[in-house]
Amino acid sequence: MESTIDKTIEFVKEKLAGAEAGHDWYHIERVWKLSQEIAQHENSNKEVVELAALLHDIADPKFHNGDETIALKVSREFLEGQNVKEETIEEVLFIIKNISFKNRGEVPKDLPIELKIVQDADRLDAIGAIGVARTFNFGGFKNNLMYHPDIEPKLNMSKEEYKKSNGTTINHFYEKLLLLKDLMNTETGKGLAQERHDFMLKFLEQFYKEWNVE
Repeated sequence: MESTIDKTIEFVKEKLAGAEAGHDWYHIERVWKLSQEIAQHENSNKEVVELAALLHDIADPKFHNGDETIALKVSREFLEGQNVKEETIEEVLFIIKNISFKNRGEVPKDLPIELKIVQDADRLDAIGAIGVARTFNFGGFKNNLMYHPDIEPKLNMSKEEYKKSNGTTINHFYEKLLLLKDLMNTETGKGLAQERHDFMLKFLEQFYKEWNVE
């Protein structure tokens, strides 16, 4: 008998076949594994953590004209089809709805530990060497400039501004990636984030050095 987790993995792999490489099955797999690593140090519902990690990007709004309801609908239909109990479904959908960086100003206070774990894992995969690679891959996918010396980063953007932003890839480091270390929820997440954050700072230092042909 296949477990619900095994069936979810199969479902996600199938749904994300051909997805943009920064938001494909391998991104999901890394977030799932990081979530499990963080969850070892927290008192949490492991089933909710794993299901939410696996389904968190099943229909990323940036690839669906900003529609944030598709992922919730797809996830509910799948989980109901697996006879997952309603309480678990509600907890998983809450995480999917509230995990995003752009939604951080809208989330309720006193978030459940399961959301904090999956959110940390997702944010960890947005920084470090993988974060650099994913950022440039997505920038290329959108045909954004890598860098422009005269285009300043837009800090403190509203959710709508963030969704519509087509700034440079380097500016994205200042608009999001370098902020994530201090937004980690768990002690494990904070510890893992520091090394990745430091790597990005070194990368930027080297990037400017080469850009300016020093």
